[in-house]
Amino acid sequence: MLRFSGPDAATFLQGQLTNDTRGLGAGRALLAAQTSPQGRVLALLTLLPHSSGIIAILPRELVAPSAARLGKYLLRAKARIEILEEPWSVAGEHGEERLRAAGVPIPAAPGGYVEAEGLAIGRVLGDPGRFWILAQSGRLAELGLAGNPAEQARREHDWRLADVRAGIPQVYAATCELFVPQMLNLDRLDAISFTKGCYTGQEIVARTQHLGRIKRRLLRVALAQDVPADAVRLGGPIRLIDGRSGRLTDVQPVDDGFEGLAVVALEPADAATEDEAPLARELPLPYALGAPA
Repeated sequence: MLRFSGPDAATFLQGQLTNDTRGLGAGRALLAAQTSPQGRVLALLTLLPHSSGIIAILPRELVAPSAARLGKYLLRAKARIEILEEPWSVAGEHGEERLRAAGVPIPAAPGGYVEAEGLAIGRVLGDPGRFWILAQSGRLAELGLAGNPAEQARREHDWRLADVRAGIPQVYAATCELFVPQMLNLDRLDAISFTKGCYTGQEIVARTQHLGRIKRRLLRVALAQDVPADAVRLGGPIRLIDGRSGRLTDVQPVDDGFEGLAVVALEPADAATEDEAPLARELPLPYALGAPA
């Protein structure tokens, strides 16, 4: 996690992320992308308006690189970027039962956010049956959310599989700078503001939306059980039965093979076919993509 604090923290992030941080207030969380000057996604951040500063949740492997990249733009801003480590921790929770049993307030709306009883709780945007819970590790242990390494690995798998099934993308080191935000459906997930003004990469993102046709989109896919595990990797190629091809952004094992998300060409003519790529079939997303922009 990262924490942004200081009087200029929200203004600083407004110039660096795709979403409008003016909407990041009490009771509201945001999903946003950090983009390169070329408009490619460097990281996806879930932003929580914590009382100690704006907390950004992102994959562990991207925390230090994101902090370093953003730090180059701080200049004279009265803001601080810090990597949030122990005793702070974050956990994901499916459903409300454990929270209700603990007697803590639960945010009602998708993207809702509350702080109480030493916990910061955000309802996941795009999948309102799940929650982010930020607290010090001892408090998470009291709720049964700080298990042993095997339990934590299982919870991470379940969380990422839920993201896949909800069509919520993530960016990792292997997929950093591969995609513009619209390829990850961020315009369909309220993670891009086209009215907020300038930010790093904004010109490319806006041009893609208003002038260019989006030729690739994030799709849900399934891969068969007989696909070799070493052929299924982040950023790796896949091909669909109809001839379209794409690259995996996330993939998780399930009982009958693998389920994942992939950025796929919308038309076979726009696909660069890789004959050795594993074969996948398309699964429905829980939201509409609409006509290509």
